[in-house]
Amino acid sequence: MGLEFTAAGVDVDERQHPGETADIMVVRLAVEKTRAVAPEPGTVVLGADTAVVLDGEVFGKPADQADALRMLAMLSGRRHQVMTGVAVRSGSAAKSVLSVTEVTFREIGPDEALDYWQSGEPCGKAGAYAIQGLGGVFVESIAGSYTGVVGLPVFETAELLRSAGIEPPAELKDAL
Repeated sequence: MGLEFTAAGVDVDERQHPGETADIMVVRLAVEKTRAVAPEPGTVVLGADTAVVLDGEVFGKPADQADALRMLAMLSGRRHQVMTGVAVRSGSAAKSVLSVTEVTFREIGPDEALDYWQSGEPCGKAGAYAIQGLGGVFVESIAGSYTGVVGLPVFETAELLRSAGIEPPAELKDAL
């Protein structure tokens, strides 16, 4: 979006609370990530969290190879949701939004899933895949935000930043 920023890693427990739905969880985590940063006065903090959801089950980052292969096998030939919560905090005020995208995978064979795991790409990725990388070959279709599946829905993020007083650079403003 042409904005200058500083990335800050935060330590937030990303586990789902008992009885918590995925949509509530990703928004909660996005807000918690903004609260885990002690910004300079006047600084706006952005946080986001993404989960892959199939039949109500949240697929976070795979714990190991077996977990990744299990996720890919379950997603194979099925439609699932990718939910990304985004939050912006300015001072004590926080606003958040949820992006939900429907993703349909083609069938994935066990050998192909193993080859994909061995590429290293699924490590650290919700649902054990990256749509913007090699994992994109599994995606038959999407309905919703491509950038939300990547992990930061640009449209929704831009709207939240505007609400916090951050406008895009002048050269982009006219195009938006």
